[in-house]
Amino acid sequence: GGGGISCVLQDGEVFEKAGVNVSVVFGVLSEEAARQMRSRGKSLKAKDGKLPFCAMGVSSVIHPKNPHVPTMHFNYRYFEIEEADGTKQWWFGGGTDLTPTYLNEEDAVHFHQTLKEACDKHDLKLYPKYKKWCDDYFYIKHRGERRGIGGIFFDDVDSPSKEEVFQFVKSCAKAVVPCYIPIVKRHCHDSFTPEEKLWQQLRRGRYVEFNLIYDRGTKFGLLTPGSRIESILMSLPLTARWEYMHTPPESSKEAEILEVLRNPKDWVH
Repeated sequence: GGGGISCVLQDGEVFEKAGVNVSVVFGVLSEEAARQMRSRGKSLKAKDGKLPFCAMGVSSVIHPKNPHVPTMHFNYRYFEIEEADGTKQWWFGGGTDLTPTYLNEEDAVHFHQTLKEACDKHDLKLYPKYKKWCDDYFYIKHRGERRGIGGIFFDDVDSPSKEEVFQFVKSCAKAVVPCYIPIVKRHCHDSFTPEEKLWQQLRRGRYVEFNLIYDRGTKFGLLTPGSRIESILMSLPLTARWEYMHTPPESSKEAEILEVLRNPKDWVH
């Protein structure tokens, strides 16, 4: 039950593909979705094998045309499950992360610093904890590299109180525009070569691999009966490329970003 609104821009002047989903859905968890939650340590007591749930959230993925403008993703969500005895479990999750084709240290510092300031308003321990969680979550195991240069990520947050966590999530959501738009404006008119565009296409291939194989939200959507597939796969880029055994030259700009993806950096200290 429920539904949502998807809005997608394709072939824009700055963004090759950009989308936002707002959804409020409810129903009964599929066996596979419940199994995934239990694997994360959730103790869920079903009634007659059924677990009613409601979930709501906003998510966006932006894939720019220019390879010097990073891809950005954010998602903030609330989840509630009713157990057999009528008690409800609730939690918030989400995050904001950046996926550049080429490394620009000034951009990386600005992005992480803005998110850190949003976290620090609530607890100084949150940014380092959720920054590491982000680096660990967006890990493409079969490639041995992260999807991007991270940001913040958290899930299953249900303390200290619903209102306090909600205020924290709102601070994170309000940081999305100031952490990203200045970077877009700085680089959207940069010149680029066909070789740089090719590298962007190859990096987008990695983005697709992560989203289809590992991303929890994509998998949950695909496992939810009656879900709208076009909205779930909105996060995929308009174009991407896979080349057999492609390896960038040593000491190249392409090799530089790979080094950071394999060994995450602390950008704010």
